[in-house]
Amino acid sequence: MIDLNSLWPIIDTATKVTLGAAIAGVCLWFNNRQHNTNHTPSRANRRIDQLESISSDVGNINHIFAKYSSLVIESTRFGSRWPEPRKEELGRVNSELVEEFRKMADAEAKLLMLGEKALEKTLRMYGAKIAHFRKQVYVGRQDISEQEIVQLKQEILLQREQFYDILSNKYDRLLAS
Repeated sequence: MIDLNSLWPIIDTATKVTLGAAIAGVCLWFNNRQHNTNHTPSRANRRIDQLESISSDVGNINHIFAKYSSLVIESTRFGSRWPEPRKEELGRVNSELVEEFRKMADAEAKLLMLGEKALEKTLRMYGAKIAHFRKQVYVGRQDISEQEIVQLKQEILLQREQFYDILSNKYDRLLAS
């Protein structure tokens, strides 16, 4: 017959090993679950990242447009006396602005992909206002007043503000969820 005193240490050790393995397994499972959750961005986080990217692109466009408009306004003030180096600078800035318009088209496509039709429409209108400004205010044009130029710029700024108002509301709602 088996002596209970000699069997007890074996049962005790087996129980402790089994319990330790179970605890280790649960900890490993929990750790893997947390690791996968932290490294898989949620849908809301991906949308936030996309909106931040679009905001950055629009910010670049605004910055380059500000440089462009300052130079072209300067050219209308000086007329034929405008220095050649400034004309060259305007040419470079104009090229930058055209490149940024390509990025704006990409941002519009992202917004449509995200289902943000109101944002896309507002961004498209913003781009159209900039394009209209470029057609109205250009080097050598002397028959446009500074007040007309200021009015055109105000329309652009209002359109930009509308875009950022809508974007900000979407962004805030995503952060809150």
